Amino acid sequence: MKILTFTGRTPSEALKKAKMDENYDQMFHIDTKEIQKKALGREAIYEIVMGIEKELEHTTYQKASSTPRDERPLTQKSADVLYDISNAAKQISKIADVKDPLYGYQDIKPPNASFEPKELKEIKSEISKLGDKVKLIQNMFWDEKAPNLENHIPAEFAEIYRLASQSGMNKEHLDGIMRTTLEHMPFKMRENSSTVKRYFQTLLRKMVPVRLESTPSVGNKKVIMLVGPTGVGKTTSVAKLAARYSYLMQKKYKVGLVVLDTYRIGAVEQLMQYARMMKLGIETVVDPVDFASALDSLKYCDYILIDTMGSSPYDKDKIEKIYECLDGNDVKYNIDVVLVMPSSIKYEDLKATYDNFSSLSIDTLMFTKLDETRGFGNIFSLSYETKKPISYFSVGQEVPEDLVCASSDFLIECLLNGFNRSKA
Repeated sequence: MKILTFTGRTPSEALKKAKMDENYDQMFHIDTKEIQKKALGREAIYEIVMGIEKELEHTTYQKASSTPRDERPLTQKSADVLYDISNAAKQISKIADVKDPLYGYQDIKPPNASFEPKELKEIKSEISKLGDKVKLIQNMFWDEKAPNLENHIPAEFAEIYRLASQSGMNKEHLDGIMRTTLEHMPFKMRENSSTVKRYFQTLLRKMVPVRLESTPSVGNKKVIMLVGPTGVGKTTSVAKLAARYSYLMQKKYKVGLVVLDTYRIGAVEQLMQYARMMKLGIETVVDPVDFASALDSLKYCDYILIDTMGSSPYDKDKIEKIYECLDGNDVKYNIDVVLVMPSSIKYEDLKATYDNFSSLSIDTLMFTKLDETRGFGNIFSLSYETKKPISYFSVGQEVPEDLVCASSDFLIECLLNGFNRSKA
């Protein structure tokens, strides 16, 4: 396969350059990314990466440099070998399914015996050898990772089980989903691993609860409190949400900020700087008794975003202070409590964090640092286990660009195929 790149000041401009190429009809899209951010006196530059199969290449490209060295993990290469061997076996099977006799028969057999061409016998022998190799490679994958289930697991499920297991998904969840899949998946769809993967992907998407973004109704306001451990990016997430509601929605809403994180002077100053830049009202709360008056002073806002002090999931005193603020809220605003957690920690730690913050009556989940991990099964398992919907994903440090509304399609795509910012 040949990799081609096209650049432009916008994705559209880069795409136009690609379309001008005489091989565009044979190309397929691989990735679109921003390789230079817009800055003062400097234009943004976007790059589109296209691929073209070598046999479809125009002669213009025939003298191109050799194909880059394959950097994929050995297990992925082995999976491709397995797929190629399976295809080869199927093709040879078709060739072997002939009715017309071929030249070069065996030695004369008794009249009642059927003749078998030598070529056909050789093909059958090769098929048998290929079949043995396919089974051997399948067992190399499957025996190591096979779940402890009562039913026999078809070898076509080896790849999907490996991907889901390596993603950090809880084993009990994965085995239960596998069991359900085996019970209900039509046998016709089990013929190859790609069909199994599509079925499994569709099933997982339906199991992820997501909270769709909504806007304040007339005369009402939305009050959102972000809680969670230290260092997960709550303050940056508040700034991203504030910028989103103030400038990126169809309507520019009035946004106010409340800071409970007075323990960290740096965090307060950071949020105050964002408030000055975006011209937002901001209130600080030292004691829980001041919380209601801070909300009341921002009653002119459509959105009120509350940044809380970060705390260890096991620091019950700090979590209790947040609870006191919520409990002492006498302005009767409905407060959405969003638990913010990093995607880069294992499922067991996510579950422990959720359990310890659950006294705050969590409404939705928000996951940060998606660009810093390769496994997303832990996110799936927590949402699946708690039945709490996911509201937002943070996919980087940029404010406000790197905040996206959660979707089950994006999460499962990351889980099975890896993180791809362009698909957020």
